[in-house]
Amino acid sequence: MAFPDSILTDDETIIRQFRPHWRMLAIPVLWFIAGIVAIALVYQVLPPDSGTADLITTGVIVLAMFVLVANPLLKWWFTIYVLTTERLITRTGIIARSGIEIPLENINNVLFNQNILERVLQSGDLLIESAGESGQSEFSNIPHPEEFQSLLYRTREEQGRRTAAEESAISADLSRDPTEQLERAARLHQQGVLSDEEFEAMKRTILGDMQ
Repeated sequence: MAFPDSILTDDETIIRQFRPHWRMLAIPVLWFIAGIVAIALVYQVLPPDSGTADLITTGVIVLAMFVLVANPLLKWWFTIYVLTTERLITRTGIIARSGIEIPLENINNVLFNQNILERVLQSGDLLIESAGESGQSEFSNIPHPEEFQSLLYRTREEQGRRTAAEESAISADLSRDPTEQLERAARLHQQGVLSDEEFEAMKRTILGDMQ
């Protein structure tokens, strides 16, 4: 399931997108194998003339397989993590969707945690500490969490440099077309880089230069 480009802003690009670590599929696969073995044993152990009992038992096993196999598989498939040039996003859910979006400039700290098994399998959890209402957000079962932590820091620093350059260009280059300055300021405000107060102050400055 690919992340829809229609959700991205005009200048936003995807750096990396991935699903939870494949180890989340290990237990469902074991349950699937156990279900197949159980169905085979049903037809071998019960008497040949027990057709109704065979069907009922098989139905119960298939229902259990759906809960223990299909549900985790669908949950894994419909969970996606996305890092863009502007934010960190997670989406999960099959019918009812939910998610978290954290602007990169709001991220204060990123911690990763691995137990021994996760270290061997190159998976783990990330704890994102950010400014604003979200506070702390946990991203579980990330493939290569240490590598992703470094990529997240690099992307945040690059985004900060781009934002600083854009703000400098808006405030310093008074010869620029005021309409273009307003558009750039509005884009930064929409991305959350500029607060409402900062945007209004910059807009008054630009409009004042036009008079």
